[in-house]
Amino acid sequence: MEQIFPAELEELLSEGKELTVVDVREADEVAQGKIPSAVHIPLGLLEFRMHELDKNNHYVIVCRSGGRSARATQLLESYGYQVKNLNGGMAAWEGKTE
Repeated sequence: MEQIFPAELEELLSEGKELTVVDVREADEVAQGKIPSAVHIPLGLLEFRMHELDKNNHYVIVCRSGGRSARATQLLESYGYQVKNLNGGMAAWEGKTE
């Protein structure tokens, strides 16, 4: 499983790189702040909603601390998606939130 560090993700987003952040936390967690432009798909629904994701795109998966996003990353990888897990999750994120 590939990892990406928060500072690296922040740099890629500021450069306008083509990637999508998928936040797999629960709605109450996302309400406290998420990475701007992140798509919210709770981990429990990911298997049923992964058809909304394009296998040609690159994704970074995020949760609170990295555990749930690691499971989501492994699931999506097993279906052929290009994904990286955000190391440390939102707990390590120091960039902008919305």
